[in-house]
Amino acid sequence: MAGFVVGLVVLLIFEGIMALTGFGQFGESNGWLAVILPVWLFTEEFRAEGFGAHRVLVAGLAGGFGVAAGMSLAGLVTMLAPPLVSGAVGAVTGTVVYCLIWFYGLRWLSHRSG
Repeated sequence: MAGFVVGLVVLLIFEGIMALTGFGQFGESNGWLAVILPVWLFTEEFRAEGFGAHRVLVAGLAGGFGVAAGMSLAGLVTMLAPPLVSGAVGAVTGTVVYCLIWFYGLRWLSHRSG
């Protein structure tokens, strides 16, 4: 979550600078950009897990469910908020879902396989 918060803060600073210089309105960039650091962390966690099919299976499921949940929630919020907010809601939802499935999925498969 720290990576998401840092990414969101950097995005907000970027948005503020762009709005102050007149290159756009505040809140018009895509909030999904805040997920760059969490994706980097997820990639490193995948590499650090070691060899085995269980990590590929869990990463695929976590990624699929995370993207589906994030896109669903972002789609609902799109009608009510600017792209920055709806993208950030989708990004945080996807991040949390991925983390939960990755953490508990790896442990569950580790106990099942031996």
